[in-house]
Amino acid sequence: MRTKWKRPFTALVAGGLVAGLVACSGDDPGSEPVNLDGKRVGAMADFAAGTPFKATEPLDFGILYNDHANYPIKNEWMLWSELTSRTNVTLKPTVVPNSDYDQKRSLVIGAGDAPEIISKTYPGMERPFVASGAILPVSDYLDLMPNFKAKVERWGLKKDLETLRQDDGKFYVLPGLHEAPWQDYTLAFRTDELTRLGIATPKNWDEVHTALKAIKAAHPDSYPLSDRFEGKALLNYLGMTYGTAAGWGYVNATWDEKAQKLEYSASSPQYRQMLEYLRKLVDEGLLDPESFTRKDDQIAIRKFANGESFAISANAQNVVNDYRPAISGIPGATVAKIPLPAGPAGNLITGSRLENGLMIPAKAAESEHFVAMMQYVDWVWYSEEGQELVKWGVPGTTYDKDASGKRVLNPGVAYAGTNTGAPKHLQKDFGFAGGVFAYGGPTELLRSTFTDEEIAFQEEMAKKTSAPLVPPYPFTEEEREQSSLWETPLKDYANQSALQFILGDRDLSTWDAYVSELDAKGRTQFVDLANSAHQRYKQKNG
Repeated sequence: MRTKWKRPFTALVAGGLVAGLVACSGDDPGSEPVNLDGKRVGAMADFAAGTPFKATEPLDFGILYNDHANYPIKNEWMLWSELTSRTNVTLKPTVVPNSDYDQKRSLVIGAGDAPEIISKTYPGMERPFVASGAILPVSDYLDLMPNFKAKVERWGLKKDLETLRQDDGKFYVLPGLHEAPWQDYTLAFRTDELTRLGIATPKNWDEVHTALKAIKAAHPDSYPLSDRFEGKALLNYLGMTYGTAAGWGYVNATWDEKAQKLEYSASSPQYRQMLEYLRKLVDEGLLDPESFTRKDDQIAIRKFANGESFAISANAQNVVNDYRPAISGIPGATVAKIPLPAGPAGNLITGSRLENGLMIPAKAAESEHFVAMMQYVDWVWYSEEGQELVKWGVPGTTYDKDASGKRVLNPGVAYAGTNTGAPKHLQKDFGFAGGVFAYGGPTELLRSTFTDEEIAFQEEMAKKTSAPLVPPYPFTEEEREQSSLWETPLKDYANQSALQFILGDRDLSTWDAYVSELDAKGRTQFVDLANSAHQRYKQKNG
């Protein structure tokens, strides 16, 4: 049966939840109790961590589904039928192409039309929707999510969750939870070319520069590094090792450890130093300037395939699914990820153990099936049984376990470099291991689909230091409205200017003028507001 809302969304925003001493979050001792009367239809009375979830009557829940071009959604996927048979819940996807997902998510939330589960949301993406009351303060309902709470406790994730809290002490996104930090993206090199030229695997960004120069000397007509993802992946991991935030990981405020206060990311000395490095690569013909402007990743992959470039940003799946097939026509060509190079800030990997997760619209709390929905979310996204299902599929069909308990992909099923050429694919033909569900979990489960090569890579990365987390600076509703007038214009201008500095359309000698231009857009006011919010948070929470 389709979930029905009991009151209009506008009434919920205006009136809030009816008071009732029924449930409160164990992680939020100061939060008000929430009313769950009449909202337990279909819920299990004895749901607990480690127990299977099965609704007591058939239920339907909507999900905003991020559709990936590499494994487009299919109605006949085993994923859907298996989830339904195990949980008595049928998911009804609202399908959105990956390229339009962020915009569509904002539109449906703003219109009050979001389905019950808003997937593929990274921590921080929820902030624009907090002030309107459009999304649920999920931290009030953690007592309905025993698997989530158990992992937070077992893995010591309370400090990580603190980074999500708003000024009201609550958080509004359910993140994926990792047992330990891990880093996937880095540079991939044509390793046969490194070997041919006698270049050791670069360990830091200066050595990357040296390697690219040697490749350029051997191939004068090439751009040794021609990147994809509009340069956002490169900026993200490069920025982290420079002690700042950029690209996919850009945030307006980062922490100045020496000054013990927040600073504006895109005007910091570290940010400028990062831009200077990239500008040098472009000026010397080592980095393709189109890396930051082209929308079509296939162009970058074709250049890599044609021997026009020799380095490109990559995660493990990119290497297996994109780059190795692309260079298969070049005799002796090989490609591999290199360990993330060290930067001026140190030999770092990401410090966060929070992943992309989901939001719940506020109106969902008015459904008679609300408790069942939260139990379902907890089982699918946070129980080890649910995580294994959405990642590996069904024993005997997509995988089996050997005598030692190790999961082994069935020979007729390909995935991530295993059983290449098999007639079926775990993602494309079955729907498992997709980006909407298969995030977070124990390190053992995370690595269970890795090749030996990727496990060795991760072992090397685990030796690095975790980057420090930016401390919380949650705004009040009034401050949030204020900051929203500054944050988007500042971010847009910072990103636009970064591109100009990198590509040589603006000289870095104008840096002081650029900072003044940021000031005219509210940089100083925003940083002052953020530091004030941080100090208030410290006083409240220690």
